[in-house]
Amino acid sequence: MALKSKIRPVELIGQKVVLIDQTLLPAEYKKIEIDNYKDIAVAIKDMLVRGAPAIGISGAHGVALAAKEFENEEKNSFYKKLKEACEYLISQRPTAVNLEWAVNKTYVFALSVKDLSVEEIVEKIFDFTKKLELEDIEINIKIGDFGAEIVPKGATVLTHCNAGALATVGYGTALGVVRSAFEKDKTVQVFADETRPRQQGARLTTWELVEDGIPVTLITDGMSGYFMKKGMIDVVVVGADRIAANGDAANKIGTYNLALVAKAHNVPFYVAAPLSTIDTSIKTGDEIVIEERSHDEVTHINGKPVCADGVKIINPGFDVTPHELIAGIITEKGILRPSYNESIKKAFE
Repeated sequence: MALKSKIRPVELIGQKVVLIDQTLLPAEYKKIEIDNYKDIAVAIKDMLVRGAPAIGISGAHGVALAAKEFENEEKNSFYKKLKEACEYLISQRPTAVNLEWAVNKTYVFALSVKDLSVEEIVEKIFDFTKKLELEDIEINIKIGDFGAEIVPKGATVLTHCNAGALATVGYGTALGVVRSAFEKDKTVQVFADETRPRQQGARLTTWELVEDGIPVTLITDGMSGYFMKKGMIDVVVVGADRIAANGDAANKIGTYNLALVAKAHNVPFYVAAPLSTIDTSIKTGDEIVIEERSHDEVTHINGKPVCADGVKIINPGFDVTPHELIAGIITEKGILRPSYNESIKKAFE
């Protein structure tokens, strides 16, 4: 039996989307209701909701809200405006493929029911995106259960950023592995990187693990080598925002460094992600577009400057870990192993 998290960062209730405002955690737990697709776009861009699966489902719900907004249009105009809304939603975060996947999947579904009245189409779209939402939880539970196999008894799992309930619909990818492992073995614990510059590990991963009663220790991003050398880390499990056909994986900036350190200390490094995160249209990670984030994320913490005025800033939101550093990709269809070109292709058959 999976240890289900109490946390639901995105949920369609009726014809409104309810989100946890993750920019306020852990100081304040606040839910917001959104009833239009443009506010969903803002929530995605400004990271009120974040994590590849969560923004994917939010984007799908955004399509449903757009459909509701255009309900009084004649059918050709309805689909034209709906397509424009889809393109707008996808443009908010370019790196995570789940957003594009979920939005396009919803639009294709909308086209499949075009013989119905517009009012009926809108209702069907809401039903479809709610189904996607519920499927995300089941997919992540499967990822967690497969991933639990690679967590030794009494293990300390190191993770980076937040790939937990807050990054999905309520269970998690990397932290889904932890949840499933902890359900079987209560001696499993987590070391969480703080994850500069937005502190998702410090703010979000530690918060949700404490909420669910899973032991967690916070470390700074530069400490992993120290603890690996001391033999205090048994396995690294991270999430991903886009995975290429050869297994190269884009994840929050700093993941690549962690994979290199793990390789140097013979600590297995795993990526946990649904198949929807794998983009088979790109051959390698070199083709992944890396989002450049605001310079304020680096120059300020909690609104206060931490560096001299005038300093130059470069702030990529993600980096790409080469496939040769990855021991396995944990999916809802099992653990994919090298050669990833072959195992990924087989997973989609």
